[in-house]
Amino acid sequence: MAYVVTENCIKCKYMDCVEVCPVDCFYEGENMLVIHPDECIDCGVCEPECPAEAIVPDTEDGLDEWVEINQKYAESWPNITTKKESPSDADEWKDKPDKKSELSANPGEGD
Repeated sequence: MAYVVTENCIKCKYMDCVEVCPVDCFYEGENMLVIHPDECIDCGVCEPECPAEAIVPDTEDGLDEWVEINQKYAESWPNITTKKESPSDADEWKDKPDKKSELSANPGEGD
């Protein structure tokens, strides 16, 4: 089992999770983060740190698409180990539903 980042992270990218991850398994896209499933040790410390409640165990129902998205982008986006500033409009996007169409495939800056 691992944790996955879901749609709630899109355009929020708070990065509190990055700061607490003991194995540095977060990868940065232009407007969201993902978790590398082969690196995640299932410790769970990231889940309660996410203000957008975007991190969940991959065993929850209906997450197949997000498991695939995390796997795919963790292979191509840069690793991030240091918390950065969140987007200035993150709070405006935090509770918006149906943000998947906003997901950018572009990589972030990483560390």
